[in-house]
Amino acid sequence: MKAAVCGDHRASLRSGILSENPSPRRGRESKKRRRILGTLLTLMFIGSLSVPPGMAQSSAPVVGVLTPGLAYDPVLEGLRQGLLKLGYREGREIKLLVEDCQGDATSFEPRAAKLVEAKPNVIFTVATAPSMAVHKRARSIPMVFSIVGDPVHAGLVASFASSGNNVTGITSSSAPLSGKRLELLLQIAPKTKKILALVSVKENISEVSFKYLAETAQKLGVQVLRRDVVNAKEIEKVLLEKWGATADAVYLVPSVLVSTQIEALIAKARRERLPLTVYEDSQVDKGALVSYGGDFRSLGVQAATLVVKIIKGTKPADLPVETPDRVLLAVNVGAAKAIGLKIPDAILERADRVVE
Repeated sequence: MKAAVCGDHRASLRSGILSENPSPRRGRESKKRRRILGTLLTLMFIGSLSVPPGMAQSSAPVVGVLTPGLAYDPVLEGLRQGLLKLGYREGREIKLLVEDCQGDATSFEPRAAKLVEAKPNVIFTVATAPSMAVHKRARSIPMVFSIVGDPVHAGLVASFASSGNNVTGITSSSAPLSGKRLELLLQIAPKTKKILALVSVKENISEVSFKYLAETAQKLGVQVLRRDVVNAKEIEKVLLEKWGATADAVYLVPSVLVSTQIEALIAKARRERLPLTVYEDSQVDKGALVSYGGDFRSLGVQAATLVVKIIKGTKPADLPVETPDRVLLAVNVGAAKAIGLKIPDAILERADRVVE
């Protein structure tokens, strides 16, 4: 009985020693573990501040972008603006891999190949030719196009309702509006009987737009003097011609190539005192007389919604091709005065933008 009591006493004594007087070694190890745990918790907290909830920084989706640049820069600006509004900050919740061709049409193909090789989550394209360059290479990567006049005719989609493939986007409606631009020109310059039209024959949008223009011109009794161009040198040759000797006005058919020479074309038209009709409002800011078409920046914002839907899992074939949310009529009063014209009050009242 005594031995049992002594044994219990020793066990109790050992327990007290362990609980009340831990060994120096065990104490140091415990403090070390607490420091490590505290450091890990601190790092996790800092990480939660820098990375948005629900999205690890390394998992940010990548959007490849192929753009002609120059006159089309507002489209990319609009895309960035639209993504930001939807909660996708560039470099944080989303990454953009941009290939800006700076107006060099010969770089569409190699830059498209570079983007496809990078395998982004989505590829966003601007204008018909760059869209075609990507489409023929990327049959599995989701693609969203913009500023494409007739995506069905171009072979990008089977129909507006459903592409039937990995593509969707926003048509510019630029081609169907070609006739309306001519009507506006005639309202401002009613004496116009002959118009000079530049057509980039290698661009689908130019050929389709010219078809609409020619049909409207025939109905209105206007003769169209077509000038085909395939590169910048041929545009320079056209610039050396005496436009006023044969034409009453100049009409620019939508084209990436022609847009690279917009300043020179505007200056030439003004020197020859000829009204110049264009397809994008920023060109009116630079001195063209009138434009009617989709607002490039707004088209970029609109496209951002499609990009985000695809990132979230929607298939492009399930997203119908959209038309512009907004079509702008812009006129330049100063350009009209410079060539002896007065823009009718009816057009000024309808205009979305009036450049003085």
